[in-house]
Amino acid sequence: MPTWGEIVVRAGGAPVTTPRDAARDAARDELVKADYHRHDPSIQERVVNWIMERIDDALGALAGGGTSGTTGLILFLVVALLIGAALWWRLGAPRRTARTDLGVFGGTGPRSAAQHRADAERHAAAGQWAEAVREQLRALVRGLEERTLLDPRPGRTADEAAVEAGRALPEHAAALLTAARVFDDVVYGERTADQAAYQLLRDLDRTLERARPVLVPAAGGAA
Repeated sequence: MPTWGEIVVRAGGAPVTTPRDAARDAARDELVKADYHRHDPSIQERVVNWIMERIDDALGALAGGGTSGTTGLILFLVVALLIGAALWWRLGAPRRTARTDLGVFGGTGPRSAAQHRADAERHAAAGQWAEAVREQLRALVRGLEERTLLDPRPGRTADEAAVEAGRALPEHAAALLTAARVFDDVVYGERTADQAAYQLLRDLDRTLERARPVLVPAAGGAA
């Protein structure tokens, strides 16, 4: 008869004993296999469950008698914080301010690329980098419209302008997308603008003034 720490394995009718440590190691190796844990809750689920348990504990304490006003207030704040943490975990950080539907020009009246460039330089000279970035991107887009590389269209976003201009200027498509991203981050994402962001847009604007477009054949044309 095997002892407590032994496992009997019958191989060909003959009992084979396994030492206690080896048996324990074999059992541990078997139990860590994924097949035994496929229905285990995820880390996120375990965290949320732990938060909900703490909320239940706090609510139970609030509902019970014998708590002072100060203790009740502290418990209430704890509950509020736990609920906020649970919502943050499940839904993520609050979204950035929604983008306006007015597009790059934000509802401003029609102005030339030269006027937007002048405003951008004026803001840059004053260290107003967010305004300089905004006006410089407007100058870039207006310049492309004046060269008929973009059709004038109210409400066009920076991303849309970058994609459309990139078809006519494929060598600068990546730089156009980067410029649109800088504009969006500053104008809509509340990112702090700096001289480098303005200079990036200004240099691209100057480069595009000299860039030659690539003619895209019409759909269905001769190969």
